[in-house]
Amino acid sequence: MRHIPRKRFGQNFLVDPQVVHNILQAILPLRNDILVEIGPGLGALTKPLLDSINHLHVIEIDRDIVSCLTQKYSVEKLTVHSSDALKFNFSTLGKNVRVVGNLPYNISTPILFHLRKFSKNICDMHFMLQKEVVERMVAEPSTSSYGRLSIMLQCHFEMEQLFTVQPESFLPAPKIQSAIVRMIPLNRKMINEDEEDLFSAIVTAAFSKRRKTISNTLQDYLKPEDFDVLEINPRLRAENLSVAQFVAITNFITQ
Repeated sequence: MRHIPRKRFGQNFLVDPQVVHNILQAILPLRNDILVEIGPGLGALTKPLLDSINHLHVIEIDRDIVSCLTQKYSVEKLTVHSSDALKFNFSTLGKNVRVVGNLPYNISTPILFHLRKFSKNICDMHFMLQKEVVERMVAEPSTSSYGRLSIMLQCHFEMEQLFTVQPESFLPAPKIQSAIVRMIPLNRKMINEDEEDLFSAIVTAAFSKRRKTISNTLQDYLKPEDFDVLEINPRLRAENLSVAQFVAITNFITQ
């Protein structure tokens, strides 16, 4: 498939067959899997996936790529959803959906947040992302990479960085390293759906002034004596609090 990468879609196409092999080994697709690929691009991963499973769904916003895919593959093997992944309703694919993709760096975080809404429909996800983003996703408390993204995703998913991918594996080559991350929805959500907005607001407020203590950043939500009840040191900074502690703060406020 010949196609000129478009900057407005953040297109960097994977062209390294060894990396494709490594991704397939990580995914281990089974014949009857319900699998959807976000952003198939030039089809580096699409064809080997089609060789491994009975039917594949792909989500693609670029109409030229959509046209090429629909001409190349039969509807019995491939369903092409000509759509923006940020607006796609993943629940329409059923239960135990497996999601894979080389996510555009410019909208990777919004896509991850969008997919949280469908965690009950998803079995697992494997994504290629900017290495720095993956490091933030899997970061532990009291590390420089730990922040809002870490917390908002870790309360929904178990995540693991699998391996790094070098820039020369893409066309055009990006200026940064990439990494593969595995995301598996937690059996039990840490935060209730009706508390999600409050949880997000608390985490955002806590990290709004990263060098300030939580007694300062969370003063709109907690009184000084509340920290004693929660058994949380008010002199800590947001980066020192675990996901469970942010959940505890949210639960305390909603009691």
